[in-house]
Amino acid sequence: MKVIVNDEEMQIDDQSTVTSLLERLGIPDKGIAVAVDWSVLPRSDWYRTLSDGARIEVVTAVQGG
Repeated sequence: MKVIVNDEEMQIDDQSTVTSLLERLGIPDKGIAVAVDWSVLPRSDWYRTLSDGARIEVVTAVQGG
């Protein structure tokens, strides 16, 4: 199935989750936030299966002043 990750279309397995997607992309799961279809997804929901056409945004926390 196809999803869009940070504005790039990707082909993923039908049973892919946020966690498995992050692993595949080599993105550490610390210091980030994930939104699926424009809603921030709590870390406790990262195990849920993604749907075809989902739009995923992965953002990194930045410190500064």
